[in-house]
Amino acid sequence: MLKEFRDFAMRGNVVDLAVGIIIGAAFTSIVNSLVKDILMPPIGFIMGGIDFSDFFIALSTTQYDTLKAAQDAGVVTINYGLFLNAVINFLIVAFAIFILVKQINRFKKAEEAAPPPGPSESEKLLAEIRDLLKSRP
Repeated sequence: MLKEFRDFAMRGNVVDLAVGIIIGAAFTSIVNSLVKDILMPPIGFIMGGIDFSDFFIALSTTQYDTLKAAQDAGVVTINYGLFLNAVINFLIVAFAIFILVKQINRFKKAEEAAPPPGPSESEKLLAEIRDLLKSRP
C-alpha cells in the first residue's frame, strides 16, 4: 500500500498540481498586497479618503466609526468592505490567470502550426535505395 501511495504521489500530474498550489498561494499573497497596498489607497483617495475595509454594518444599536472598534466591542458585523476587497482580489487573479492561459495557448498553437521537419538525409538515402530495388527486374 505504501508503494502504491508513493507511485500515486509521484505521478507527474500530482506533482504539477502541488507546485501549482504552492505558486498560487504565493501569487495570492502578492495580489492581496497589490490590492490592499497599491490599488485601494488611490481609489479611496479619489473617492474622498474612503477606506473600503472599514465598510461594515454593525448588528447592534450602537454606532462604531471603524470595523476594529466594532470588533473590539464584540459586536457582530457584516463586513461588506472586506468582501469588496476580496472580489477585487479575485478579479485581478482571474484576469492574470486568463492572460497566462491565453499566452500558453498562443504558444501551443504556434508549435502546432509549425510544419513538420522534412526527411533526414538517411531517410532520403533509404528511399532512394528502396526505389532502386523496386526498379530492378
